[in-house]
Amino acid sequence: MESELYDCFDRNLVVSQIAESVKVRPAQTLAVVDLLEAGNTLPFIARYRKEATQGLDEIALRAIADALESARELADRKSTVLKTIDSLGLLTPGLRQQIETCGDKVALEELYRPFKPKRKTRAATARERGLQPLADILLRQQTLRRSRSEVLRPFVDPAKEVPNEEAAVQGASDIVAETWAEEAETRQWLLHQARQFGQIFARVKRGKQAEAQKFDTYFDYKETVRRIVSHRLLAMKRGEEEGFLNVGLQLDEESTLRQLSARLIRNPQFEFHRDLVAAVSDCYSRLLLPAAESAVMQQLKERADVEAIQVFGDNLRKLLLAPPAGPHVTMGIDPGFRTGCKVAVVDGTGKFLFNTTIYPTPPRSDVDGAAKTLLDLIARFDIDLIAIGNGTASRETDAFVADVLKSPRLKNARPITKAMVSESGASIYSASELAGQEYPDLDVTVRGAISIAHRLQDPLAELVKVDPKSIGVGQYQHDVNQAALKKCLEREVQSCVNSVGVDVNLASPSLLSHVAGIGPSLSQKIVEYRDAHGPFARRQDLLQVPKLGRKAFQQAAGFLRVRDGLEPLDNSAVHPESYSVVRKMAAKLQVDVKQMLGNTQLSSRIRPEDFTDDTIGLPTVIDIIEELSRPGRDPRKAFRAVQFADDVHALEDLKPGMILEGVVTNVTHFGAFVGLGVHQDGLIHISQLSTEFVQSPSDVVSVGEIVRVRVVEVDKERRRIALSKRDVTG
Repeated sequence: MESELYDCFDRNLVVSQIAESVKVRPAQTLAVVDLLEAGNTLPFIARYRKEATQGLDEIALRAIADALESARELADRKSTVLKTIDSLGLLTPGLRQQIETCGDKVALEELYRPFKPKRKTRAATARERGLQPLADILLRQQTLRRSRSEVLRPFVDPAKEVPNEEAAVQGASDIVAETWAEEAETRQWLLHQARQFGQIFARVKRGKQAEAQKFDTYFDYKETVRRIVSHRLLAMKRGEEEGFLNVGLQLDEESTLRQLSARLIRNPQFEFHRDLVAAVSDCYSRLLLPAAESAVMQQLKERADVEAIQVFGDNLRKLLLAPPAGPHVTMGIDPGFRTGCKVAVVDGTGKFLFNTTIYPTPPRSDVDGAAKTLLDLIARFDIDLIAIGNGTASRETDAFVADVLKSPRLKNARPITKAMVSESGASIYSASELAGQEYPDLDVTVRGAISIAHRLQDPLAELVKVDPKSIGVGQYQHDVNQAALKKCLEREVQSCVNSVGVDVNLASPSLLSHVAGIGPSLSQKIVEYRDAHGPFARRQDLLQVPKLGRKAFQQAAGFLRVRDGLEPLDNSAVHPESYSVVRKMAAKLQVDVKQMLGNTQLSSRIRPEDFTDDTIGLPTVIDIIEELSRPGRDPRKAFRAVQFADDVHALEDLKPGMILEGVVTNVTHFGAFVGLGVHQDGLIHISQLSTEFVQSPSDVVSVGEIVRVRVVEVDKERRRIALSKRDVTG
């Protein structure tokens, strides 16, 4: 009963509000809310419940899910506030209505503010000294027709630490300042002023100039609240966190005080007018401005977090969906100097076959011995691909491998593709508990070489083993809300994994854990069952896995593939709940189901409307026909290796005007970073991405994309490379 008394979650109202904010129809919103509350996952809803949602994509579904979560959090907070105020005996019908109809957390906390327990303030001390009646006189501002001394004398009491009239008026002024600062209208007015006319400033701390050179842009910087962009705010906040900058909010003090005085001081003839003017100044500088600064900074930070997290999510998605080189025998090389280059060979399924160490780079420079080792391995294992990590000694190793591939011993061999692969996060994975479980008998450095090979074969399958924050494609990822970042990145990983599909008989527990409805615990049980009983012959066999129930199977089945199994449709994205529809199609065409897979001529003869009924609608039937035409299609693009310039190995080799091929390593709000194979990424500023206006760099380039750029400037001292795509063809 008590929970119902304070329940503030109005489902119909929430659905209506979400529909309006996300700009979808209420019926669609209600359908999504129903599906989410029934335990369905976003990938499943997006792919297999299009009739219910009327075709909403995953972006809209995420927006609805987030808005629903926010609405529940707000409702829970309202319930807590109502219960707390009611326990104090101060909950009036009017206040209850204000709280129940309140639309956001900031406004809710303003309503709750007067009822919060307060820390010991100057005003509280003044009240303890009996100065509230004097403060009331000041607040009323009525002409007294008495002298100041006559008014103040009764409040002087050395025993209460009010030794004289000046102390009395000062204490009363403290109460007045706090009273004004607690007025919701006054707080809202100043907050509005701060948002409209305020400036965010940054200044270098005294004596920190030498240490803070990376923040030199912000040594004496101002930008209006209305115009400041997220990446600059986050840069300033980082400088503040590292102890180099003072960051804050400022307003035109003279103008603001004049307007504030006009709002608060009503009687210029009042005997204590001068004291009230001083109280206004104190109220503003000590109470109102810090509160406004805190609120504005919080809102700007939240906005910046959302934008930075979105950039990180977009970049991660592009990286995860990078073109796979495919199931070929691959050699992974983790380059190095003193400790040598670690070499690992894996087969087409990623299974580890062999490892060794070569020393083609200084100080040993055993080029001939290293070349012989590589050529022997190429012949022994019939190598198709060579993946080279892009860390220390990468260009030297890349040049060495290029020379090896020109060897006469390979004259009649089929072409071998070599590619530079990002090592970001590989060292963290290599030393992780997961890597130890996968390769318990191998050294950390060998695990790194294996991971490099896997990243070329299938970036998605390998990168899911690494904490996304370690992959290095974010913007201020350590400065943003970590819970929100984690949620966003987990969603992106899940979305990518499910859009590609997973071979249930080859996938690692890490990859399986991101399949809709599975998770870490079930993924481990699937692998344990597979190890004990052999490969799954049908999707239906997954129901034999302990703890994997009907709901998990429903959510996961369409995203799991069983290749060469007993049921041909198990190697497609057709959900088992729709197999009967495919069989009806096959019967109408008088063919076997197997004959329909990949046969566009047969698919084109199917009329979708002939197979709709009360349980299956046109969108699903159209999806089924499309899937039959291209079963198990991979949405990722075809693989191509970046070709770094042979004569460019270090930053010192770069010259303005050079046209080079590189790979986009990171995209931010202000531009894109491009790897050129010189151990230092160059920056294409947003203004140099195109000859046309660019709203967002992500509209033009994406992480992993191979681009041609022109070198604009090379700052060797600061190790900065300025690049441009303007007027560069190809």
